[in-house]
Amino acid sequence: MSVVNSQVPARFLTLVAHLVIVIIIFWSRENSVRACLPLDYTNEEYRLEDTRYDAEVTPLLFLKDILGFLMTTESQDLGLTSHPKDAIGCHASGSVALLFFLFEQWTCSIYWWIFGFCSVIPALYEMVLFVVVFVFKRKPL
Repeated sequence: MSVVNSQVPARFLTLVAHLVIVIIIFWSRENSVRACLPLDYTNEEYRLEDTRYDAEVTPLLFLKDILGFLMTTESQDLGLTSHPKDAIGCHASGSVALLFFLFEQWTCSIYWWIFGFCSVIPALYEMVLFVVVFVFKRKPL
């Protein structure tokens, strides 16, 4: 199997793994929020931490990632060499970091660091690629 052909399943699997772990974190949201609070917390502290933990933007970025994955595998302009290694690395790192976040019950502020490095950076990179290819009509490097 060539390198390009092996990158497609690897990118898809890391993307799906990252998505599944995020869904599990949202299903166990109440426990995750309580893990971020001291033992004697008030309802106001719980509400504030729950609001900070609220990240509806994460599923939107995953939707963008899935659409971007489909576009780069089907588009002749973007091709498969646009950035799959970067996406594979970011989503694999995000999956591992979120597993530690979930099982080790890290503080909630760490979730935003993981989110920034493993979801926002690939999303911004892919948006720049779309602009370069479809607006400026250039081939990506």
